[in-house]
Amino acid sequence: MTTLTLPCPAVLFDVDGTLVDSTPLVERAARQWAPDYDIDPDEFLAGAHGRRTSDRIADFLPPERVRAATEHLDALEAAGVDGVTALPGARELLAAMGGLPWAVVTSMDPDQLKSRTGAAGIPLPEVVVTASDVHVGKPDPAGYLLAARRLGVDPRACVVVEDAPAGVAAGRAAGATVVAVTTSHDRAELTAADLIVADLTPFTPVPEGLRIAIRDR
Repeated sequence: MTTLTLPCPAVLFDVDGTLVDSTPLVERAARQWAPDYDIDPDEFLAGAHGRRTSDRIADFLPPERVRAATEHLDALEAAGVDGVTALPGARELLAAMGGLPWAVVTSMDPDQLKSRTGAAGIPLPEVVVTASDVHVGKPDPAGYLLAARRLGVDPRACVVVEDAPAGVAAGRAAGATVVAVTTSHDRAELTAADLIVADLTPFTPVPEGLRIAIRDR
């Protein structure tokens, strides 16, 4: 076992797929929604993870239809939280953060974030950046830059924890050190990250940053 410490003034976490697993809910809603717009649900879902709903819908529909279609899908996703759970190590890590500042940067809207983290028993920090706070979503770094600014830290000194290629790209574009977890994507899709681990169980906050136990191969 090798122990690696990543010095940082703050940790910036993605939520869905990193702290919370809402895959059953998201897939169920998308499969109900997609036929109304002649969209293949598998194709839609293949590139949806880690991106704002409106940004992904814009890949399929003309601009004048995006808002209504987004509201429709958001309503379906808001109908319940069945199947939403905390991912391994998430609750334990956040409970141990102590004096190490942290924030969440999510492609969900505020209501989705509140309902899913509530269902999963995941606490929210003082600094929260949602889809409603930025004009452009991941892979653009705007969300991570905003979170760092609200925390009063240099984004280039932060650690970003992500699970999706779009989020990894956003963290890298912000200049942060990016750790990817393979909770939703294969390792081969996350190679742009600085470090790839299975989930959050090897993470331990320490005064100087984030310590990660890596199993030797």
